[in-house]
Amino acid sequence: MKNLIVASTSTIHGSSFLEYLLPELKDHFKQIKTLLFIPFARPGGISHDAYTDQVRKGLKSLPIEVKGLHEFKDQVEAVESAEGIFTGGGNTFVLLDQLQQKKLIEPLERAINKGVPYLGTSAGSNIIGPTVNTTNDMPIVHPESLDALGAIPFNINPHYLDPDPDSTHKGETRETRIKEFHCFNESTVIGLREGSWISVKGAQIKLKGTLSARVFIKNKEAFEVQPGYIFNQLL
Repeated sequence: MKNLIVASTSTIHGSSFLEYLLPELKDHFKQIKTLLFIPFARPGGISHDAYTDQVRKGLKSLPIEVKGLHEFKDQVEAVESAEGIFTGGGNTFVLLDQLQQKKLIEPLERAINKGVPYLGTSAGSNIIGPTVNTTNDMPIVHPESLDALGAIPFNINPHYLDPDPDSTHKGETRETRIKEFHCFNESTVIGLREGSWISVKGAQIKLKGTLSARVFIKNKEAFEVQPGYIFNQLL
């Protein structure tokens, strides 16, 4: 039974790292003693050690030990034996490239499918969909494929931003970019605003948090869904 938290971000305005998710994470990780952290997305080029330390500090109120995947000699075995997994945000292309190079895609899929509790934020949420084509990140490296884990049947656009009517910026909006995506792709896209997350419990896929999410289906008008919405009815 899948057991996932797919969050838009690790940090919302006015709070510390992971603070807004702690009540949810206390229950999500209640059965584990050790959490495996995947630091490969490296936001801002931060080191794997520094990123893992940041997670340890963010989760210090929980009775779990955090270990960085980079600390293990056999990383495939580390994923396969993990009690819980957290994949942090940063650059989605760097993350996916590293997972592919280290042959970790299939072990991650198996862990998720057998019910290992998983947390993804930002890039770590992008990889949960069928592809990473709707990330906001620059392709600073070239993964062998843009296919992702496919643990949920739609793409995520984390940090979704609504158009600002008072802005003087004339570039493309997020909605415009997603419409461009749908010129060439079929997958539904969920625009996930900061402070919201998707909970996957078995077959149920549910919006949680305090904000609505925006749903983009090819050849249809985009629409809003409220917290508590069950995404399965879209499928």
